[in-house]
Order: sequence, then structure tokens, then C-alpha cells
Amino acid sequence: MALWTMILRKMANNKWLQLNLWFGLAICVALFSSMPLYSHAILQRTLQKELQLIQQDLSVYPGYVRISTSIASDTMNEETIQAIQQADRYVENIPNRMGLDDLSSYRMRITQNLKVYGADATEQEIKAQNTYGNFKAVTDLEQRVRLIDGRMPNPDRNDGVYEALVTQKFLLNMKRDIGDEIIGFVNQTKEQFRIIPVGVIDTAPEADRYLPFLVNSSGNGFFIPFSQFEEEFIFGGKIKVSSLDWRIALDYNQLKVDHVDHFSAVGNSVRSYFQSRLGISSVDIPSLATVETYKEKKEKLDVMLLSLYSPVMLMLAFYLYMSANLIIERQKTDISVLRSRGASRLQIMLSYTAENLILGLTALAVGPLLGVWFTKLLGASNGFLEFVQRAALDVTLNSSAYKVAAAAVLCAILLILIPAFLATRVSIVGQKQQMNQLTRMSFWHKTGLDLILVGLAVYLLYGFNKRQEDLRKLALDSDALQVDPLLFLMPALFALGSGLLILRIYPWFIRFVYWIGRKWWSPAIYHTLIQISRSSGQYLTIKVFLIMTVATGLFSANAARTINENMENKIRYAVGADIALSILWENDAPPPMAGPSGPVGGEGETDVSAGPPKRVQYTEPPFLPMKELEGVESAARVFRKDQISFSLERGGDGSAMLYGIDTVDFGRTAWLPSGLLDHHINSYLNLIASDPKAVLISRSLAEANDVKPGDPIRLKWEGLDQALFTVYGIIDYWPGWNPLPILGSPAADEGETAARPHLVVGHLDTIQNNLALEPYGVWLKLKDGTTSGDIYEELSTRKIPVTGIQDTSQELIRSNNDPFRLAINGVMTLGFVISMLISFFGFLIFWLLTLSGRTLLYGVLRAMGIPFRQIIGMLVSEQLLTSGAAVLIGVVIGNTISKLFVPLFEMSFATREQVPPFKIVYQLSDYIQLYSIVAFMLAAGLLILGYRLSRIRISQALKLGEE
Repeated sequence: MALWTMILRKMANNKWLQLNLWFGLAICVALFSSMPLYSHAILQRTLQKELQLIQQDLSVYPGYVRISTSIASDTMNEETIQAIQQADRYVENIPNRMGLDDLSSYRMRITQNLKVYGADATEQEIKAQNTYGNFKAVTDLEQRVRLIDGRMPNPDRNDGVYEALVTQKFLLNMKRDIGDEIIGFVNQTKEQFRIIPVGVIDTAPEADRYLPFLVNSSGNGFFIPFSQFEEEFIFGGKIKVSSLDWRIALDYNQLKVDHVDHFSAVGNSVRSYFQSRLGISSVDIPSLATVETYKEKKEKLDVMLLSLYSPVMLMLAFYLYMSANLIIERQKTDISVLRSRGASRLQIMLSYTAENLILGLTALAVGPLLGVWFTKLLGASNGFLEFVQRAALDVTLNSSAYKVAAAAVLCAILLILIPAFLATRVSIVGQKQQMNQLTRMSFWHKTGLDLILVGLAVYLLYGFNKRQEDLRKLALDSDALQVDPLLFLMPALFALGSGLLILRIYPWFIRFVYWIGRKWWSPAIYHTLIQISRSSGQYLTIKVFLIMTVATGLFSANAARTINENMENKIRYAVGADIALSILWENDAPPPMAGPSGPVGGEGETDVSAGPPKRVQYTEPPFLPMKELEGVESAARVFRKDQISFSLERGGDGSAMLYGIDTVDFGRTAWLPSGLLDHHINSYLNLIASDPKAVLISRSLAEANDVKPGDPIRLKWEGLDQALFTVYGIIDYWPGWNPLPILGSPAADEGETAARPHLVVGHLDTIQNNLALEPYGVWLKLKDGTTSGDIYEELSTRKIPVTGIQDTSQELIRSNNDPFRLAINGVMTLGFVISMLISFFGFLIFWLLTLSGRTLLYGVLRAMGIPFRQIIGMLVSEQLLTSGAAVLIGVVIGNTISKLFVPLFEMSFATREQVPPFKIVYQLSDYIQLYSIVAFMLAAGLLILGYRLSRIRISQALKLGEE
């Protein structure tokens, strides 16, 4: 008990230092615990959003499960009946096995096809009738369909007649009405069934929003009660049952990232269960493909988070070590006295271990809660130090967070104990000797760590640059936004190594400054220069703090800005405008002539008399309504045709993509960033506007075929005669066109420079008049304040038949919600904020302790007659030559690592799709924001230090000296 009392008293005597150390531990715990929390929360959000996109893209409920199987057996024997019953029980248990609630489900049974005709049909009508139908049964049918006419069937009828529900279309095909008896004839067994339609049904979407039963998609047939179907055909065996269907709607909102492996395993086991059990089976779980990618995503995200956190972890390690070292420095005399009086090193270390355990356990209690706040801060980040009103992440503390936090506390305590362990090796005599060795070299410089770190970073930089050049030259591809973790670790290593290297030289620079002006320096400056040059090791940690904070802050700002801008520009360029639409064109194309077993006609037969395929004639829909859409600033017709043929007068031909545009509308609507072309895009449009036969060609086409402006070029595609055009200009890029080498080309496979695609841009009207009228797309530029939803609603209101849509804003939203991009923006912001916090507190605690250690010195200086203004000048000049110099060094290093390492992020994008070219983005507002925060921190620190200095009294200082 006495030992604990001594420990608590010692902590109380150093309460501000202990509080500072506890703050570092709490931040450390919060940071580490936020890693699994953020990884889990962001993947959970992304999983839900990607599942929701299934409904948007495929028009299918994300929790949809459909199982369909044929029945191979011709008769309903005991074995088949038992297999069907087992399958029913198995499917019924699928929701429980997946751990998701069953929102809706139904079963459907279908018999083999019957030839159907009216009971009163003549022999001639029977022969001419070519209508087929079958018996169908759906569980809870009366609750899933809408009865248009008639009544529901009676399953208890015992006169051999089946009452059934049918669709209006089927009745029209049969040329019969409700109540008319229909005969169903089985060709194989010659058996007949008497059927009377008693009601007409239609789809009732409102009956089930998860699994609406689409009546028309079920084809022709007779819907009878499910119980009657089971009794007559499953157990009775009166006709062959051809197929079974089970459909389930699971509550996908309950699916958690932790359970995706289990969900995938159950989904695959369902497929295995129905494989050849009853017949040919089909299992459709649309969400399975999305879910199966999440294990790999989680692993990659965890690695990325670790690499993103590495710089701030390094800062925290420095902070904790500095705080612990400051505490030990004040207690070294006590430790040496205890050692001299017989205390063992183990006893002293046990006391410090107990002291740090108290701090660690209290930090472990608070840190994870702070980690939850950190995680929510990460989720709201949309860029470096940019926050948006995004839905808050669903964050809950779990065992993984506490395990990581406990491991972080343990490692932090071991780090904190290092200064105490080193201090226990020194006797009281050695302690007095060390106090007088102000100029001893630091451990980092003794071991040459600065040179090692810089060399390692440069070596890795060379390897990454070599790899990037290979990707660019050979048009090799890489996954979109899969960032190599070393891209974040390398700049931190380089910044640390460069900072230590400059600080190795900096004391010599101070001595040189002192030597130059030694005859003119005022006493205050003289004292400051002597103090800094002789006590360089004393300032090392705080200067490294500031250098790392500023350097990594600049790198984070430039890296985040570059990644965000390049991803957004790529999306805008690929779409070409705010919205790109495909509109339905009426045409005379014949319907596909394919039956169940393939094309009509014998296999291998060829109609030698058939000529070339007839060209499809299209009817152009009106374009004016697109321009008149409310919220549309401008609209343009854009015709794009792949693989058109070109030929040149001097020889040479090939294939290219053809663009047909209206120059005025296209110039107002299309998006192209400045700097991609030699001149503004409107200059090229004006160039060709005067001549209907004028075209622009890509530089790849011009260089490959030695084409110059003024040369004629002939264009055509299959089934057309050539049309003559004239080259007016050469371009490198065009909205929506990818000029990069073709992936997988023979040249690329052989390790050579890959072939580049070609482009021709001409007038749409000329192309339509001289070549052919074919469907074009419509590009829209929206007015400020207009949303995509407004345009969608108006398109629906005007009943414009849209067949395809590319929406820049929606693509940008998807990109912004990418877990890797969210991680980059969030962690870079959080890392900088934490770095600034610990730098501020470290700055304050360092200088406050330094001031308290110089109380006697300042008192003596005041007693010697040096005015307070000069003492303040000494403090300010010391700050400028230490903290100010560190900030300046950090700016230089930050700009250097931005220029060296930010270009490497080009490898993080799909090389094949990175158009416009990757560019480094520097924004003045980022620098102003960063410098303002650093300046505020230093100014606040100086004000606090000045206030503390003004409180020093000469009499107290001199009395302290006497004691």
C-alpha cells in the first residue's frame, strides 16, 4: 500500500506532465481503435449502397433469391415426391441459415405444356389452333394478383372440371371468354383435361413491394389453387410436373460485413444442393456477386488504413517518448539517488510500470469512445480538411476495437518505459556528468538513421517510377483506385529522414550565423545563438514534431486533392457532359428468328440465295423536346460509331471511331478541361464549322498515316459507299474518347509500345446525308441548381423513351462513396488534425518546462538590468530559430515529397481509363488553410509562453538560486 501511495504522490507532483502523457495515450488508443471501427463501418455502408445499386441497375430487389429447377422424372413416384418435399423444407430454412429475415416468399409449380382449344371447337379449328398452355400454382395467389373480372376458382369441384384464372391475353389468343370450357390435350399420353376460366387476373405490384408476382411474365397457362395442384399433380400424378420455382425476399439491411463469408457459403451451398437433385437447376442470388468481393476489400482496406495511419503513428510514438522523457528528465536525480541507496533496477522499473499501467488503463477506458468520434469524423470527410453533411456512419464498439486498443496501450507503455530503463543505468555521478554534456549527439544521428531513411525512400521511389513507366508504355492495366500502402509510408520515411538530416547540419548553420555577426549581435541574440548551437539535442524532438506535421500535412493536402480531382475529371471526361442519354429509335429491323433450340432452319444449312443483310431503316425521334426540358441549359446530338473504315488518297487505310456533332450545340454542352488541346476546343469547332465536309482527326491517325491538314480522307462502314471529307485539324483528346493504347493488343502482349486508337470528328448532318441515318446520343448540360432527379422526373412526365443513361453526378456520388477514397480523405484529415493537436501540446509542454528550468537564468538577467522587452525578444528569436525554422524546413520537405511522391498515385488508377492524363493538383486554399493552422498554433503557444514569462518575479528567482 505504501508503494501505491508513493506512486500516486509522485504522479500528483507531476500532474501536468502526467496529464500530457495520458492525453497521448488516450489519442493513441482512440486512433488504433478507430481502425477496425472505421473499416467495419465504411464497408458496411458501402455494402448497403452497392446492394441498393442492384435494384437501381437490375430492377431487382437486393435481397432477392430465386431457385428454379426442372423435374427429370416422367412420373411422380415416391422418390420424386420426397425430393420435392425435402427441397421445400430446405428452401424454407434458407433465411434462418443466412441469418436474415424473410420479408416475402412464394412457391410456384408448373406442369408440362398442353395443347388447348375450346370444347366447342370444330375439327378444322382444332387443327388450326396452335395455342399451348399449362397448369400453374402459386402460394397465396389471391393475395398477389388483381382480379379484373370473374371470381376466384373453387378447388373442391368434383366433376372433373378444373376452374382456373387466366390472363386477358391468353383469353384473346383462345378467342374464348370467362365460363367457356377449354380442353387441354397432352400429346404424349392423349389425356384430356377440362378447364373453365372463371376469372381474369393481372399483376398487382402494390400487393408485395419486395416480390411482386408478374402475371404476364409467366406466359400462357391456367392458375389453379396451390392445394389443388399439390393434390392432383404432385401426389396424384395426373400430369407431368415440369418445373418448380421458389422465390424469397430477404431483408438485406440486416446483412453485416462480419457475416458476408457465411452468407456466401450458404449461397454456394444452395447452388450445390439443387445441382442435379431434381433436374436442371438455376439459382439466382444477385447480391452474392457483390457480397463475395468484400473479404478481399476488407483485407485491402485494412492494409491501406495501416499505411495511412503510419505517419501519425510515428508522430504519436515521438510524442509519447518525448512526454515520458521529459518526466524522466525531471526525475533522473531521484532515480540516481534511489540507485545509490540500494534500490534495484527491477524495483524502480516496477514502480514506473505500475504508474504507466494506471495511465494506460484509464486511457483504455476513454480511448475507444474517442475512437468512435474519430470514426464519425472520418465518415464526414470529403477531402483534405473538407467535411460534408453525409449520413453518419453506423459505429458500434466491438471486441476487435478493444483488442487493438489493448495491444496499442501495451506497446505504448513499453515505449514509455524506455527512458526510465535507460535512466536506471546511470548513477548519481553519471547523472551530474550528463547534465553538463549539452552538445552530445542524439541516438538518431549516432546510428545514421537519417541517412538510412532517406536512402530507403529514394530506393523505393526509383522502383515505383520504373514500374509506373512500364505501365504507361505497355498500356498495362491496374485496378481502379487500389493504392499501394507504401505510397503513404514512403513520404513519411522521407520526411523523417530528411528532417533529421537537415537538423544534423542545422547547429553548424547557427554557429556560422553567430560567427558572421559576433561583433554586432545584441546580448539577447548573442545568448539565443549560443543557447541553440550548444544545446541542439534539447530542441531535436520538438523540431522533428513540427517538421513532420507540416511536411505530412502538405503531402496529405496535395495527395488528397490530386486523387479527388483526377477521379472526378476522369468521370466527367468519360461521360462528356452532365448527362448522356440514349433514346429509342423506331426501326424496321426484323425480330430475332430464334426458337428454343436455335435459329429457324436445319442446323448447318445456309440459304445460298440470300443476299447481303438488308440495312435497317431508322426513324429519327424529335430532338426539340430535349432542348425544351426545364433545367437544361443546352443539348447536343452526338453520333458515335465504332470501327468505321477510312482510306487516304496517297495510300493507307484502317479503322477509327467516328463522331458526328453539331458544332454550336456541342461547344455549349460538352465538357473538356483546359490544356488538353493545343487550342481551346471551340477554336477547333469554329475551324470546321465553315465547311460541311471538314473533319478533325486524332494525332494517332495523323502520325500513323502521315496525314496533314488539307488532305482528303474517305469514310464508310459496312454496307455503305465511301464519302469524301477533308482534314482541317489534328487533336489529341475529345470528350468521351479514350486515346490511350488498346489493352491486350498484340504489340502490348509482345512487350512493345501498344497501338493507339484513331478518331475522326465530322458534321452530323453531313454524315447523315452522305453515309447513313443511325441512332445518336443526346448530351445535356444542366443549369445551376438543377439535379439529375429533376431531369429524370421530366423525362418520365414527357414520356420520352430513354434506353440508356450516363449521369455524371451519380457517377461522382458513387466515386465519393468508394471505401478506399473515403479512407484516404478521412484518414489524411484525421492524421493532420491529430498531428496538430499533439504538436501543439508537445510544443506547450516542452517550452513551459524549458521556461521553468530557466527561471533562475531569467531572474538573473532581469537583475542585471536587461529589460523585459529584450527577454521577450530572446524568447521570440529562440522560437524563430527553432520552431520557425522547423516550420520552414517542413514546408520545403513537404513541397519536395509532394513533387516526388504524389505523381506515383497515377499507378492507383486504371491505366487504361486514366483520361485526361494524370496531373498533380496544387490549390492555394489548401496551403493557406494549412499555414493558418500552424501559425495559430505557434502564436497561441507564444502568447502562453509570454504570459508565463511575465509572471516570473526576480525575488523568487534569486531566492530559488540561493536555495
